[in-house]
Amino acid sequence: MERNWRHARHFEGVVCYMLLTLFTVHVCGKFVVEKNSISVTSPDSLKGVYDSAIGNFGLPEYGGTMAGMVVYPKDGAKACKSFSESFKKATSGGLPSVVLVDRGDCYFALKVWNAQNAGAAAVLVADDRSEALITMDSPEEGNATPDYLDNITIPSALIEKKFGDSLKKALGSGDMVNINLDWRESLPHPDDRVEYEFWTNSNDECGSKCDTQVEFVKNFKGAAQIMEQGGYTLFTPHYITWYCPQAFTLSKQCKSQCINHGRYCAPDPEQDFTVGYDGKDVVAENLRQLCVFKIATDIQKPWIWWDYVTDFQIRCPMKDKKYNQDCAEEVMKSLELPIDKIRDCMGNPEADEDNPFLKAEQEAQVGHDSRGDVTILPTLVINNRQYRGKLDKGAVLKAICSGFQEKTEPPVCLSDGIETNECLTNNGGCWTNPKTNVTACKDTFRGRVCECPLVQGVQFQGDGYNNCEGRCKIENGGCWQSTQDGNTFSACLDTELKGCQCPNGFRGDGIQNCDDVDECKEKLACQCQECTCKNKWGGYDCQCQGDLLYIKEQDTCISKKASASKVSWTVALIVLAGLAVAGIAGYAVYKYRLRSYMDSEIRAIMAQYMPLDSQSDVHQHLNEDV
Repeated sequence: MERNWRHARHFEGVVCYMLLTLFTVHVCGKFVVEKNSISVTSPDSLKGVYDSAIGNFGLPEYGGTMAGMVVYPKDGAKACKSFSESFKKATSGGLPSVVLVDRGDCYFALKVWNAQNAGAAAVLVADDRSEALITMDSPEEGNATPDYLDNITIPSALIEKKFGDSLKKALGSGDMVNINLDWRESLPHPDDRVEYEFWTNSNDECGSKCDTQVEFVKNFKGAAQIMEQGGYTLFTPHYITWYCPQAFTLSKQCKSQCINHGRYCAPDPEQDFTVGYDGKDVVAENLRQLCVFKIATDIQKPWIWWDYVTDFQIRCPMKDKKYNQDCAEEVMKSLELPIDKIRDCMGNPEADEDNPFLKAEQEAQVGHDSRGDVTILPTLVINNRQYRGKLDKGAVLKAICSGFQEKTEPPVCLSDGIETNECLTNNGGCWTNPKTNVTACKDTFRGRVCECPLVQGVQFQGDGYNNCEGRCKIENGGCWQSTQDGNTFSACLDTELKGCQCPNGFRGDGIQNCDDVDECKEKLACQCQECTCKNKWGGYDCQCQGDLLYIKEQDTCISKKASASKVSWTVALIVLAGLAVAGIAGYAVYKYRLRSYMDSEIRAIMAQYMPLDSQSDVHQHLNEDV
């Protein structure tokens, strides 16, 4: 009997399940199977592309591909026990082993774990019944989680029975079956921003899945905040809530697990109503975390949510009896969040009315478009597709990176450990100029693209694989260039993105040679009757006879006399003006001296007839004038 049949999600189907919390809620949901494609490259009889359902554990290679050779175990094809054989020996030409196992008798995850331990690089589980593809999930939450679950590091997928039978038949006939597993289109990648949601819960006493959530938030916080602050992502946290049936709203169970008169409920953390915290405590903290995100978004710092949730998990755990409002508000205070606004956002949990935020969360749980209903925790939705696989920092980051349009990924997606830089090996098969280390290879998360680069403001052009025509700053664009007597001429034009053209004064192909043109000999310039032409490298000199002046633009000589006469008249006028000024100044000085002399003579004569007592005064006056 299949041990985890309750965790098989039917594509676009409706599956009903029971939520047991001492009261019963019957819920129906739409589940969507997330797929990756499998291309069979050999044998010819099986060539084609087939669908498979991504397993909800392990590490799917989102955005990538894997080539491998299919191996079917000789014994124990259901993989419920450890394999005695090693699949590492089954490789051909370096291809890793993709182990094909049969469905039935044990957990899907256990099959993958046993195959991984035997050297499998990936696992395909062949369905044992003819039906639509389903999602292989991890073991049921009610059972003790196996230790191996977190240690599965390979991808896995379920394939249809018909395809599985065809693979077994080909292998049984001795054919070598090679396939390519392709996850590149498993997530949409329409533009330069990824939108993702994380459906979580503030409950930290729900076993291994709660521990996984706590660990993931703590480890992923740094990368999430960097991408959010850089505008690369748009993140939204969500919280699952249920409602209590109308007939049970006044029951003890609903009152202890719900707020707002049974409208929003969560299971009892310890599954024991007599001890610890109640479900309504979890709903209240979920609501508080939603309001932290809203207020942080209002102040344009939505990434603070990661800080609050991480700090709350560390400082306010249930095991320390600190899972309460007081501890939560201490965390808010340390993060400088407005406590009053968050209280107002939460409203009154005792009121018999809808809470707009929790009501919106219930509506968001319902699947739409290509996304199925959210019914399990944790759930990660990337570009409206549910993520499948282990909730691990590296795996989730790879999945988010695969959601960017190629060439728009943030730097964190191109770092070591996240993707392999294909440009480092043989330059990715792209054009390169080894002398200048300029290449057309551009590393991307999904692989690489060969695209002629932009160098020093000049865009190279070409197919990116065999050629990229650059410009003059790099090896002179492959054009002719030469220097003589300190003068440099080039056949490369920065204004043109391709081609070589000899400059004026030269003639040639512009690549191998540009020969000097003898303008004098070929009578291309300096051809007027009064001109004397002398060729020089890259040009010519032209002299005119006598007092003639050469005008290059008109290739003619003109007389200098007109210019000389103008200069002569100008000089003459200046000289005359100077003489006139000097004459006037001389005349003024003469008049002044003459008047002074006459005054002195007159005074001397008059002094002879003046009284003696007044002569001293006259002499003193004259001495002062001298």
